Amino acid sequence: MGSPQDSTDPLHTLPTPATRAGREALEAILAKPAAAVIGLDFDGTLAPIVPDPEQARAHPGAVPALAALAPKVASVAVITGRPAGVAVRNGGFAGVPGLEHLVVLGHYGTERWDAVSSTVSAPAPHPGVAAVRAELPGFLDGIGAWQGTWIEEKGRALAVHTRRATDPQAAYEALRAPLTDLATRHGLIVEPGRMVLELRPPGMDKGVALLDYLRETGAESVLYAGDDLGDLPAFAAVEKLRSDGVPGLLVCSGSSEVAELSDRADLVVDGPAGVVGLLAAIAAQLG
Repeated sequence: MGSPQDSTDPLHTLPTPATRAGREALEAILAKPAAAVIGLDFDGTLAPIVPDPEQARAHPGAVPALAALAPKVASVAVITGRPAGVAVRNGGFAGVPGLEHLVVLGHYGTERWDAVSSTVSAPAPHPGVAAVRAELPGFLDGIGAWQGTWIEEKGRALAVHTRRATDPQAAYEALRAPLTDLATRHGLIVEPGRMVLELRPPGMDKGVALLDYLRETGAESVLYAGDDLGDLPAFAAVEKLRSDGVPGLLVCSGSSEVAELSDRADLVVDGPAGVVGLLAAIAAQLG
């Protein structure tokens, strides 16, 4: 709904959302921050997208911005498809003064890491993941997967990336149907993303995780920032909350790859640097 804001300077002026609902939500967050939850995706939102997800690290300004903001709000929740422990490690969130109000909801909310306890809690893994893990390499060979396609091990899920393939989009489209069939046979679903298809258990998504956490905290307003298709359920959850009278601000970490998200956002910022700038500006506004 708007063009990306230049938010690389943490002292920049707080940007104005393009929609009335977004402006009202930002006003509510600033008026009563102790009742606000800040929800954030990790990859593409707090961390730049890189060819190898294992090398993804939070933007250098992310932890300082979060440490400045977290003590002033009810909570900061990082909601990610990654294992919670991996997001904590790659984000550099552990043991940081000021981040006591931070939680990481990993695997779309199936896992949870709390900064206060520094422990991860999670249920037993879905048996379909182990079955797909054993079958997937031979399955990809059998259908002649493009050179450069590779499997990311995510513990409670598996992801097939096509970004390194000769034709990433063609590989992505060709793999989508057969991987969906494979996932279905083992009781899993396929979560599409930016040149990645994730095979994971059903029943949880970022929208469910966000709503559950907002109910737990009794939040009276929310900001959610994301960049990919997996963030659409969280956007839908915030839109539902707004229809029920709970102010919500939707932020897109700008990308031309996911117009579905930017078209629904109240505010579009320029990638992780823009998200960091926004968080720092909110923290500065709160004093």
